[in-house]
Amino acid sequence: MSREIWICGEVLIDLIPRGDKKVAIVGGGPANTAKALALLGFNSYFIDGISTDAYGEMAKAELLGAGVDLKYAHFTDKQTCTADVSLDSEGVASYIFTIDGTATFDFSHDWLPDPSEIKPAVLQIGTLATIVEPAAGILHEWASKVAEVAPIVFDPNIRSSVQSDRDLYQAAVAKWTAISAVVKVSEDDLAWLYPERDQLDVAAQWLGEGAGLVIITKGSYGLIGITSQGSVTVPGVKIEVADTVGAGDTVGAIVVEAIVERGLASLHGEVLREVLIRAARAASITCSRAGANPPTRAEIEG
Repeated sequence: MSREIWICGEVLIDLIPRGDKKVAIVGGGPANTAKALALLGFNSYFIDGISTDAYGEMAKAELLGAGVDLKYAHFTDKQTCTADVSLDSEGVASYIFTIDGTATFDFSHDWLPDPSEIKPAVLQIGTLATIVEPAAGILHEWASKVAEVAPIVFDPNIRSSVQSDRDLYQAAVAKWTAISAVVKVSEDDLAWLYPERDQLDVAAQWLGEGAGLVIITKGSYGLIGITSQGSVTVPGVKIEVADTVGAGDTVGAIVVEAIVERGLASLHGEVLREVLIRAARAASITCSRAGANPPTRAEIEG
């Protein structure tokens, strides 16, 4: 097995309100996680189509600047996906996406890396790339092969503005949870996906279907980690919130860090509690800054 950590999904441009203007900021849940892992000092390999347009060059520069490796990225002259962001009174973001015909979702078996040859340490995947077709179908076939050699961390990161049909979204998520070792999901995502179900029951179902760990993020209220050996809850860290963009993606990076450094089998009880406390602290630092701006290892541990 290599020491490569693969992060697959979209890098896009968030158009974020700043006063009476919209400012272009590099975003996309998987890209945020890739940056967070690179800043933690890992071999972070980002897998996506990246445009050669101005926004694509901006995304490329930011990823490389954070230390992300783009060896497996696919560069094309198709346009970059954009997300028009709105922030509510508490800084919580909602998004309207421009997706069709973009480089961002131009996935193909022709250029995706071969897991049987390279054997990554972990694959982290999620957000729009796992529901936007035909990209999602291509990626699921590929990720099923990755799952034979490495654990998959799946973050559905629900975007109901893109897929409003709850039944179709549930079916898509079920396909991914079935091949995943870890599922990281927000309570808001669960509330939208399964409005009439107890969230811990959903987590128990995923564990019963093969996942080793489910983490539910609860914003300022902290995190819950659930395994077959029980659950662990930690509180959030109180800070002045700039916005919540990238907070959950930072948590995902800390989970991947724990898998690589401690092993998935150890993530229960007090070890899991330590990981969740670290994740809550890291996410709070991200929330204290505008945009998806994850912390370095030194910032978390300082």
